[in-house]
Amino acid sequence: MYRVTFDIGGTFTDFVLEHADTGERRFAKVLSTHHEPSKAVLQGIRTLLDEAGIEAGQVEAVLHATTVATNAIIERKGSRTALLTTRGFRDVLLLGRQKRYETFDLHLDKPKPLIARRDIHEVSERVLFDGSVEQPLDIAELDTLLEALQAAGYLSVAVCLLHAYVNPVHERAIARRIAERGSKMSVTLSSVISPRIREYERTSTTVADAYIKPIVRRYVDELGAKLRDAGIAAPLAIIQSNGGLITPQLAIDKPINIVESGPAAGVLMCAAIGKQEDADHVLSFDMGGTTAKLGAIERGEPAILSTFEVDQLRYKPGSGLPLNISAIELLEIGAGGGSIAHLDMGLLKIGPESAGSSPGPICYGNGGELPTVTDANLTLGYLDPGFFNGGAMALQDQRAAEGIRRHIAKPLGVGVEQAAWGIHTLANANMERATRIVSVERGRDPRQYTMVAFGGAGPLHAVRLAMAVGIPRVIVPVGAGVGSAIGLLVAEPRLDYSISKPLILADGVREAVAALLENLRAQAVDDIRKLARADLEHRYFVNARYLGQGSELRVAVAISADSAADLAATRRNFAAAYRRTYGYDEGDAPVEATDWHLTVTRDGRTAARAQAQLRTESIVHGRRAYFPESGGYIDTPVFRRSALRTGQRVEGPAIIEEAESTTVLPPGTTAALSTAGNLVIEILGGAGDGA
Repeated sequence: MYRVTFDIGGTFTDFVLEHADTGERRFAKVLSTHHEPSKAVLQGIRTLLDEAGIEAGQVEAVLHATTVATNAIIERKGSRTALLTTRGFRDVLLLGRQKRYETFDLHLDKPKPLIARRDIHEVSERVLFDGSVEQPLDIAELDTLLEALQAAGYLSVAVCLLHAYVNPVHERAIARRIAERGSKMSVTLSSVISPRIREYERTSTTVADAYIKPIVRRYVDELGAKLRDAGIAAPLAIIQSNGGLITPQLAIDKPINIVESGPAAGVLMCAAIGKQEDADHVLSFDMGGTTAKLGAIERGEPAILSTFEVDQLRYKPGSGLPLNISAIELLEIGAGGGSIAHLDMGLLKIGPESAGSSPGPICYGNGGELPTVTDANLTLGYLDPGFFNGGAMALQDQRAAEGIRRHIAKPLGVGVEQAAWGIHTLANANMERATRIVSVERGRDPRQYTMVAFGGAGPLHAVRLAMAVGIPRVIVPVGAGVGSAIGLLVAEPRLDYSISKPLILADGVREAVAALLENLRAQAVDDIRKLARADLEHRYFVNARYLGQGSELRVAVAISADSAADLAATRRNFAAAYRRTYGYDEGDAPVEATDWHLTVTRDGRTAARAQAQLRTESIVHGRRAYFPESGGYIDTPVFRRSALRTGQRVEGPAIIEEAESTTVLPPGTTAALSTAGNLVIEILGGAGDGA
């Protein structure tokens, strides 16, 4: 039997077909069809099944990473949504936080809410901070409001009442009343989706979930129907932002959890590759057609955030829409192969606009007229116009060079090769800045990390990026061009739950902590039943800080032999995390916990297997490629990765090709194939071993 995975990207949709017993894998990439995503999905799956000579009925599982939720938020193309909130708190979502992400920017743009003020409605009720009800919910007023919302054509309702995370009685009453009226509007309650302190973040999360819920439901239902029509009756699983797999129904119930679905899968693959190559500390680098994404793996595990921001501006905390969900730490920038190069007041800039899959870069020949990073890489000789995507697409190198000449080189008064190198270098510079944010600015020494590069364009840029920030080793895994789709194969089912309860971690709160953990377990019961898995374990985490501080660190809650929380050991966990982050700790100072988390998952994630489909390829003797360290265009050896032997060393400058991606080795680097089949690149003069 076989498993199929697919990741719908901005330019390509990536596929993997794996034999469940032998681990043999086949890869495919097809241009994404954003107007009808299932069209590319079915095309890619059909291609893989035909190549393998198997029937659709032999597929036992389908695993999916999607950007449908992310795109709806970023492009502001969600469903018409109303927000119901406590009377007197109508503007919480619009006011946001007082803190400015750029202190001295006089033209600062705050994150734009997903809904307008006219979509926010007040209801008469009041629950106090301790959960007591000061003013009961006015049902008659609520009925009048619900009738008006339905008449106005709202498709979704977000309910976020003051202090509902302590006592959700009024939110639940509103949900019941909507159901009793037979309304078809979808409903999201803050007490279900984000029962945590901080009104703005809780409101933002609730609105975002409601905003995308009808779209995700329609997408998941249509995709499932199309797969069944194609003869694939296997169950569909979708990966979440936290790297865990869930059923389609759970994705529909809480769609906010699948924002950043695709990038999370790639980080899982990098963690597995790190284990294969004895690298405990890894920076993941995924560069596709529209964006580049960077993440971190600490001590073999992806870094998990309890809150993250979508649609950030200038990579600054506080500039995006905050979401109170567990997510793998990622930084995403608009720098992909399809990012458009243009001049702004005589200065060269890259992106964030992308040519996407249609029309795509000039070299695709699909009508694109503006030069992109891919066009520059082709002009520099890094890409083989006859072997792009394994020969499935023939690139038009002359048209790419002419586009660069017309739009960039001629206005700047430089040659085409200089303009192409400028585009390539500027793309690297943009990604270098993001890499420093993920590493240095977050307390990580890049000299002690290994970079795992994947995505169609990742291996092409990764080595120069690593050289720029001091990373000594780069790993390009098997099938790097479809890395996120491979990551789905190592994902496990996972559910996350959170609740706010500020407590000082001291012996006197043991009973309160026990009640909190029991509350979290109770939240998970129904969802675990939907997963239909019995091999799941419960892990607890807490957001903690020294008393009086304003931000927290997420640490594991230590569990004693009698299955109770060990608060002393938890305080030690916090002190250790604080030292790793800030270089010191506050000794015996009181530690305050704010948010408590439960993760339900399966232990024992397996490492990614390296098998791929066999090909009979030979070494390509060479072509001219641009390396300024060597004087410009030089005759460069080109190798087919499948022809390399384990341990065989390749010295830069060189190019190593495979169907899904291309790796460029500048001078001063060497590459060798490891026993696991990964391409391990050492940068001469690099510090540390990256492990």
